[in-house]
Amino acid sequence: PQGRTVVAQSHKVALVTGGGTGIGAATARRLAADGYAVCVTGRRPEPIEAIAAELDGLAVTADVGVAGDAERAVAETVTRFGGLDALVLNAGVGVEHDSLLDLEPDGFDAVLRTNVTGAFLVARAAIRPLLERQGAIVTVASASALRAAPSSLAYCSSKAALAMLTQCIALDHGPAGVRANCVCPGWVRTPMADGSMDWLAERLEGSREDAYAEVTADVPLRRPSTPEEIAGTIAWLLSADASYVNGAVIPVDGGHTMVDVATTAFGKVA
Repeated sequence: PQGRTVVAQSHKVALVTGGGTGIGAATARRLAADGYAVCVTGRRPEPIEAIAAELDGLAVTADVGVAGDAERAVAETVTRFGGLDALVLNAGVGVEHDSLLDLEPDGFDAVLRTNVTGAFLVARAAIRPLLERQGAIVTVASASALRAAPSSLAYCSSKAALAMLTQCIALDHGPAGVRANCVCPGWVRTPMADGSMDWLAERLEGSREDAYAEVTADVPLRRPSTPEEIAGTIAWLLSADASYVNGAVIPVDGGHTMVDVATTAFGKVA
């Protein structure tokens, strides 16, 4: 907005896509607490404006799957704050009834447009300012990037593609000092996950908490994550403490992707 003072370039700057709720909002709060000036983007203005007001940051209403919106989000961040040090590509969507028997091409395209193409478009717009400061990128994929889930064809495919997109960026731009890493959360208590739990709870004839307990029954930590736990990993990957971490795909899932599901029955009777 006009009349706002540009933050000095010594101040670190972060752009978080999908920053209005869940992991994105928790990450924006964590980075602001760590001293970053933060821009949050999202398709719905109300949540991102609330987060931006809370953090004295910037909100840019944008659909990352639209090239012009992605470019505008980066440009407004750089104009407002003077540069870019950190990019968190968190915007993501899913779709119901996601199998070959049910999924229409438009639904498949919509998931990939946000989860993969959107990440590409924002990263493409951001790479030059990131190169100027030898900044870092963290993408937010999912444990579904590493393991197949029932009726999740588009979602799992998109998250697996996002992990590889991250590694390609890490390879191409690591020599110039830009790191790129990917986190793969398991179940996290977010509005999106709550919706999935409510769907499952209805079919189990139980509560949302019953559903969370069911989906984490074979997770070694026996619980879902909080958004703040994922944000902490993201903040670390963006920090100097992770200066030699590049191209990593890191499960933050309580251990569930390491479990051999075909053997868990033996543990229950041991």
